[in-house]
Amino acid sequence: MALHSAALCFNNISCNPQTSGAFRQLSAPSFFRPFTVKASGFSSPSPVALPRFKLQGKALPIDNGAPEKDESSLVVCFGELLIDFVPTASGLSLAEAPAFKKAPGGAPANVAVGIARLGGSSAFIGKVGEDEFGYMLADILKENNVNNEGMRFDPGARTALAFVTLRKDGEREFMFYRNPSADMLLQETELDLDLIRKAKIFHYGSISLITEPCRSAHLAAAKAAKDAGAILSYDPNLRLPLWPSAESAREGILSIWETADVIKINENEISFLTQGEDPYDDSVVRKLYHPDLKLLLVTEGSEGCRYYTKEFNGRVKGLKVEAVDTTGAGDAFVAGTLSQLATDISLLEDEARLRDALRFANACGALTVTERGAIPALPSREAVLDVLLKAVV
Repeated sequence: MALHSAALCFNNISCNPQTSGAFRQLSAPSFFRPFTVKASGFSSPSPVALPRFKLQGKALPIDNGAPEKDESSLVVCFGELLIDFVPTASGLSLAEAPAFKKAPGGAPANVAVGIARLGGSSAFIGKVGEDEFGYMLADILKENNVNNEGMRFDPGARTALAFVTLRKDGEREFMFYRNPSADMLLQETELDLDLIRKAKIFHYGSISLITEPCRSAHLAAAKAAKDAGAILSYDPNLRLPLWPSAESAREGILSIWETADVIKINENEISFLTQGEDPYDDSVVRKLYHPDLKLLLVTEGSEGCRYYTKEFNGRVKGLKVEAVDTTGAGDAFVAGTLSQLATDISLLEDEARLRDALRFANACGALTVTERGAIPALPSREAVLDVLLKAVV
C-alpha cells in the first residue's frame, strides 16, 4: 500500500546522503566446521558528553520469540529497529516523490534478519514504541525466525521513522524522525542479559551511542557479551544528521573502536574517521587497525571489499548487478560475513576460507540492491548460492 507524503507531518528533520553501491561476486563459498573461541576482557571508554532524554514510560517486554534454534552459533544484534519509507519512484526528491512504501529497517535489525534468512541463528535487542509500527516490527522479526525476546516497548515514545530518497543510480539520502524515538530510550535495566550471554557474536552500530540512556545500555550489553566470551562485531554505520556535530560523531564512533574484534567500514567512513585521508591507501586503513582487532573489512560497493588481519590482507571482487535500491546492502554483507564466522571463527586464520566467506557476503549485498527496501530484499542462502554458481559458469 502506497503512503502519500502529503499526509505526513513530523518534527526534527535531518537529511544526509550515504553511499553503498551494489556488490559483485565471482565464485562459491566453502562450508565450515563449528568452532568456539573465547575473547579477551572488555574495558569501557570514558563517555563523551551526550544529550540525555527523559524516559516517558516503562517499557513492556515482548512475550514471544522466534522458534528455538541451535544457540552455539547465535548472533545477537543490538540497536535500532525502525520503519523506512521508500519512494515508489527513483530519481526524485522527497518532496517530488508521488508515494512511499513502508519497509522495516534499522541496521542491526537488518543484520539479524539477514542471518536468519541465511539459515543462521540470530536475536535482536532494542526498543520500539508501543504503537502499531512497533508491534508490526516485532512480528516481522518473529516471522523471519529472529529471536525477539530482547525487544522492549515504550508507551511514551514512538517507533523511529526514516524517509529515504532514491537517486537514479539507486543511492540514497535519509530524513529521520526521532524526537526522541523509542530506540533512544532503552535502559540498562531493560537488557536481557541471559540472551546476551548466549551470543557467539554480539553485533552493534554507533547510532545507539548518540544519546543516553541508550549509550549506557549499549556499553553494558557489550561488556556482558565480551565477559561471556563473545566476539564483538562493529559496523559504525555513520549517519551524521543524527549526531550533534561531526566531531561528536568521530569521537563517539572511535570511543569504542578498540573493544571490537571485527569491524566493517566503507570508504566514506574511512575518510571521515581519518579526517580526509585516502581511503584506498592501505597505510591509511592500517591506522584504523587496533592491536586486538581480528578482522577489518572495507566495503566498496560494486567493487567488492577489502580485508585486513594481522597476518594478511587483500581484496575480493564483487558481483555486477543492476542497483534498484542500495538500502541494506552493507547490512546484508555483514549478515553474510557473520553467518559464516558464527559457524567457524577459525576461518579468520585461513585466508583462502576467509575469501570464500567474503565472496558469499558480497553476493548477499549484491542481491539486496536488486529490490526496494532493506529487510524485504535480504536474500536466502539458496538464492546466494545460486547466484554464486551462475557467476562461476
